[in-house]
Amino acid sequence: MRQDEIWDSEAARTYDTTEAVMFAPEVLEPTVDRLAALAAGGRVLEFAIGTGRVAIPLAARGVPVTGIELSDAMLARLREKADAATIPVVSGDMATTRAPGEYTLVYLVYNTISNLLTQAEQVNCFRNAAAHLTSDGRFVIELGVPGVRNLPPGPKARVFHSEPGYLGVDTYDIVNQHLTSHHIYFDDTERARVFRSPHRYIWPAELDLMAETAGFELESRHADWSGTPFTADSDSHVSVYRKAQSNDGSAARPRSSP
Repeated sequence: MRQDEIWDSEAARTYDTTEAVMFAPEVLEPTVDRLAALAAGGRVLEFAIGTGRVAIPLAARGVPVTGIELSDAMLARLREKADAATIPVVSGDMATTRAPGEYTLVYLVYNTISNLLTQAEQVNCFRNAAAHLTSDGRFVIELGVPGVRNLPPGPKARVFHSEPGYLGVDTYDIVNQHLTSHHIYFDDTERARVFRSPHRYIWPAELDLMAETAGFELESRHADWSGTPFTADSDSHVSVYRKAQSNDGSAARPRSSP
């Protein structure tokens, strides 16, 4: 399925409630705090802006936010909460679509770069971010650490979350570096609702190499938005990349595509 088919009207209608934990103040406030600080008073661009979970509170801080969004349904849900004058959005994919102007910060949250299902698309996403940024701009990515080390020999599935009314299971295709997240919502009836999304998972070291090919260098990596140190036991990371500078102080040119 194409990404715009996955993020359809039903996904958009229920996103703000099924992903409610991501809207909790203890999750959202450190995210917005960090992004506002990294923006350093400049304009910011969110790739895959979705329903505006991060963009709306960031704009409320006085940060000028623009978005790129592939799903018309997710964009329609955003428009119910914020108009185009407040948060302008360009329709398209995050690997190739250009938004007007330059930005001091481009960001991607909540594992969204993994929605691009090939390495080439993910590299193009880095290149697209670089094309939008000022010479000293930053690209920030929030991404989970692949859970394959927790897989026992044989099984290719892992429960990543379980609570009353919800079960999250990832199934892995190790050869192709793909996983499918299965989100199962249920109540006391015999019926359940299942939402599935495919991903290409990325190890931190591979992400750093993608960044280098696009002319970035790693500035910092933490386990969360609050600055917790990243360790071997961390299950996610927030990585901040900055445009690499050449000896004359200008932005280094990205490597040519192979």
